[in-house]
Amino acid sequence: MCHHMDMRDRPEDRAMDTGVGTLDRALAIVDAVEAGSRTLAAVATDTGIPRSTAHRLLRALAAHGIVSLEPGAGYRLGPRLLRLAASARREAPLRDLAHPALERLARETGESAQLYVRAGEVRVCVDAVESERELRTIVPVGASLPLSAGSAAKVFLAFDPDRIRQIRRAADPERFARDVELVRSRGFAMSSGEREAGVGSVSAPVVGPDDALAAVVSVSGPAGRMGRASGRRAVPAVRRAAREIEAALGA
Repeated sequence: MCHHMDMRDRPEDRAMDTGVGTLDRALAIVDAVEAGSRTLAAVATDTGIPRSTAHRLLRALAAHGIVSLEPGAGYRLGPRLLRLAASARREAPLRDLAHPALERLARETGESAQLYVRAGEVRVCVDAVESERELRTIVPVGASLPLSAGSAAKVFLAFDPDRIRQIRRAADPERFARDVELVRSRGFAMSSGEREAGVGSVSAPVVGPDDALAAVVSVSGPAGRMGRASGRRAVPAVRRAAREIEAALGA
């Protein structure tokens, strides 16, 4: 007996169909790698796109910076897409709702304040208020920073069950791992000289209405003012800013 598959049941046709097949398949691939690195075989399986076609589309997407190939891990979201995402987030409600709290945080501490969201394997600064001091830290809106260094990275990883790979990339994995484990009980994280020499920071989680991590709020400055000891003075203000943003989000 000959069995036929209804065309509507094919996995690739369950994605949005705009009538522009190549575009629809390319975006299906982007959706497949959104949650993390995926091999070519996994992308083909997840999307239902033939392996040869998936490979051709992945190469084209990589050439445009929409995805990137991580040796030994597979394909993940690329730098161009992250920049586009950051641009979109600048206009998102999260930024608008959080900005007053960032302004207060910068004013209270005298240091620069930032708001980060996670985008795949990096964290992206979606809003920032610079300190008025001559010697200050500057993190541009749209900047993509690693998850293996810095206090904000520790907060993101504290909410990530698959944190081991990022921790292994840290300069001091054992200490970094201990700091990550303490985030949940402390409600904040600190760093000094991890991502950039001479810079310290304090970060706290912003939990959304669904009890998932929505963002991370940070304050950063020269290590002389924001080192592991001196930076503790900023902890109450950072945690207060996180609660203010949560309230604005309706959490």
